[in-house]
Amino acid sequence: MTGSISIIGLGPGSLDWLAPAARLALENAEVIVGYRAYLKQIETIAPQTPRESSGMRHEVERARRAIELAGEGKRAALVSSGDPGIYGMAGLVLEMLAENPAAIQVEVLPGISALNAAASLLGAPLMTDFAVVSLSDHLTPLDDILRRVEFAARGGFVICFYNPRSHHRTEPFERACQILLEYCAPGTFAGVVKAAYRAEQEVRHVKLSDLSALDVGMDTIVIVGNSTTRLLDGKMVTPRGYERKYDLSQEKA
Repeated sequence: MTGSISIIGLGPGSLDWLAPAARLALENAEVIVGYRAYLKQIETIAPQTPRESSGMRHEVERARRAIELAGEGKRAALVSSGDPGIYGMAGLVLEMLAENPAAIQVEVLPGISALNAAASLLGAPLMTDFAVVSLSDHLTPLDDILRRVEFAARGGFVICFYNPRSHHRTEPFERACQILLEYCAPGTFAGVVKAAYRAEQEVRHVKLSDLSALDVGMDTIVIVGNSTTRLLDGKMVTPRGYERKYDLSQEKA
């Protein structure tokens, strides 16, 4: 019997934002594998289904276990927060299967990413071209990260930062802020969202000049606007350009 792996995006945390197809895949799974905090988020879904949990930075272990279970003919579900293809588990599983091909069916079920969740709470900051950079140097060299930040800032992109700072990792965020100030005005608008759509949610609008001093952590998404980004009625908006081509006034001729 051929087993399968469903790599599932759980969304930003609240079950209100879990996609119906993802919920169905969880209910149909024979075993669910994931980081223990993510499994706790879905403890009310298919509670009779066995769970296998592990801690932070055990991604390879979790992927390997899901592949083992599928190799035994089981329907395994491997969960990620947000979207599994954005800093999630999807790429790792596909890489590992490419190294050791197996007769396993794999499906990737998308979820609402952290950047989508944060942007919706801030307003509409991603209406034009944007770049996404993780400031975690656990897997990516810091020099590469900072070079990407510089190129994005020079290119005038709105920039979304994942993993801005941890208890033991402060340098990447501080240096990224320094780079941004070299290419962007200090008054550039930025948005900071902690724990989007969860009980401890916090949403703030700040200026780029104040960003480095903020208390941000791994559960925080930071979105830095570009030169066109505005704060309109308390909402962070990066115009797409409609105002240059159309009359946006509500008055009719």
